[in-house]
Amino acid sequence: MPEFRQITIVGVGLIGGSFALAARRAGFQGRIVGCDNDVVLEKARAAGAIDTGHFRPEEAIKGSELVLLAAPVGAIIDCLERVGPLLPEGSLLTDVGSTKGEIVAHAASVFGKQATGKFLPGHPMAGKAHSGITQVDAELFRGAAWIFTKPHCEALNSPGPAADFADLVRRMGARPVTMDVEHHDRLCAWVSHLPQMISTAYAGILQDEFGSSDQITRVGGRALAEMTRIAASPYSMWRDIALTNTENIQEALLRLEQRLAYIRENLRGAALRDEFERANKFRTRKDND
Repeated sequence: MPEFRQITIVGVGLIGGSFALAARRAGFQGRIVGCDNDVVLEKARAAGAIDTGHFRPEEAIKGSELVLLAAPVGAIIDCLERVGPLLPEGSLLTDVGSTKGEIVAHAASVFGKQATGKFLPGHPMAGKAHSGITQVDAELFRGAAWIFTKPHCEALNSPGPAADFADLVRRMGARPVTMDVEHHDRLCAWVSHLPQMISTAYAGILQDEFGSSDQITRVGGRALAEMTRIAASPYSMWRDIALTNTENIQEALLRLEQRLAYIRENLRGAALRDEFERANKFRTRKDND
């Protein structure tokens, strides 16, 4: 088992709270300290996610061997600068940010040459349409990829807190995956950020076209539900993602616009069949994985 005696989670929402419950289920016997506002901390204690909590991260990290920043990207960057210089000796700082480029750059400015030893950039590919401590789930990470980015993830190959953390992630049922920072941000633009923008745009169009009428929800079936499920995601989280991964998201959106225009222009042609066949191949491959 990992040797952590105390873990601090800064941001005890869906991801942070679920991490705490998953760690308990995976056998973690130590102390878990939460950092959030008083209302969230009280709910987290009631859910069994944390033992105690503090509002200020500078207080919450005291005595912890592992500090997990489970907040929106902008807040993660802010916390890096606030708690990085105060990190206990020998402790590991990690995060769950959906973009990595700016976070890694800020970690380098905070830790300098020690960045790869003190900070482990991470991103669990898990979540729900609705966020917050009331949505926590100990099984949230089971089967999900937990991405770590290079060169910081080289610490996973040597005994120490980074390897211990990866071991805990595996015990939660997640799959550690490593990749370059740039590849992470481009890949996530396609597999995570673009689907969110599609769902948001589609739900927004439906709202414009049908307003408060409940006819579309009464008539719409599974396709409607699946296409609009993540439209409930909060802007507060996606604002930071859009700000820190703008170019990659713009590229993905442009490619989608071009493909949609092509489909629109070929609704009565054989090219539409080709599009369906290409899409079927992708879906079949995914179903067989």
